[in-house]
Amino acid sequence: MAASFTPSQFRKKALLSQGLLKKNPFGSGKSAVLKCVEQLGYVQIDTISVVERAHHHVLWNRVSDYQPTMLDQLIAEKKVFEYWFHAAAYLPISDFRFALPKMRAIKAGQKHWFANRDHKLMKQICQRINTEGPLMARDFKDPVARENGWWEWKPAKQALEQLFIQGDLMVVGRQGFQKVYDLMERALPAHVDTECPDLPQQAQHLIEVTLRAHGFAAIKSYTYLRKGAEIRSVVKEILEQSVLDGKLLKTALPCDTVVFCDPKMTTRKRVADRVVLLSPFDNCVIQRERCQRIFNFDYQIECYVPQAKRQYGYFCLPVLFQDQLVGRVDCKAVRKEGVLKVNALYVDENLDDPFLDLLARALKEFSAFNGCSAISVGKVKPAGFKKRLQSMLCGA
Repeated sequence: MAASFTPSQFRKKALLSQGLLKKNPFGSGKSAVLKCVEQLGYVQIDTISVVERAHHHVLWNRVSDYQPTMLDQLIAEKKVFEYWFHAAAYLPISDFRFALPKMRAIKAGQKHWFANRDHKLMKQICQRINTEGPLMARDFKDPVARENGWWEWKPAKQALEQLFIQGDLMVVGRQGFQKVYDLMERALPAHVDTECPDLPQQAQHLIEVTLRAHGFAAIKSYTYLRKGAEIRSVVKEILEQSVLDGKLLKTALPCDTVVFCDPKMTTRKRVADRVVLLSPFDNCVIQRERCQRIFNFDYQIECYVPQAKRQYGYFCLPVLFQDQLVGRVDCKAVRKEGVLKVNALYVDENLDDPFLDLLARALKEFSAFNGCSAISVGKVKPAGFKKRLQSMLCGA
């Protein structure tokens, strides 16, 4: 085992790898957005729009002049594609071949969403798209709203999603938030590598993506939400061999969790004095156990928790200050009124006015990002912070 590093060194390395140690680490504009997606390996897509959707939020935190149209352009230019990482995500087109094993397994019968497949309908859909060009679910049949607010997936939508997840169709864009599908053979750029990787190649890819995006990780993080003992076994074997070959270091977090890391673990990078409001689906915090062990911060998104059992609110955003996670802020963008509602704020009571000033600045920037021009503040803990924060929010 290599010598242990300090908690601060681990935090700084994690944030540096995530593009959160300083502002605009990838530069600006569309090219920076692509660099960001390539660095992170994936950006998770989520449908919740209480504040700006997760994929836009994650990219904006790393590219300050980010606009959703930049992501749309990268998809149109076929530099980014939509598929499944551990969840629905945007991925760099250079990694396309590593989606093929899942596509082929599902096409061969492995279940993803649906147990039953209407092959006749799927064939008809492919024929229509082949003849008419890219189509959306609404081009086949309008969805029906249920009383509980959920949308009922009709047969055509199910068939489209099945064709997408098994690799016959590709999402080539979205209108609003509705997917536009085209035939994979027509949508995929000719230069893209379509050689299906074997298991060791898949394992090596997961290791490389994880190290690039996180700097270090425990074995279970390299295969986060990946099913199958075989892939976990191969990943472990490659990691252990890489340590023997001197390509990786094996060390431990202060909590004694063993991690495999980049030999260039140490970083002299200065931590920026700023506050960042993270998405609940941000790559930095999505793995709850990893987040707790690195930042000593037990974070759980509560929109999936029954209301009576919520501690902090429906959609609390983790608050990053310098290299520490110091609190949560439950926000809602009421766009029709142009107001960002801070329903609740919970932060470390040991923080002081310099932090509150940076928090106020972060809230103003986040409000503008969400298309809001005003901010209302509800519950604050510690309570004594509320008036000071409100005063700072009202300032220039």
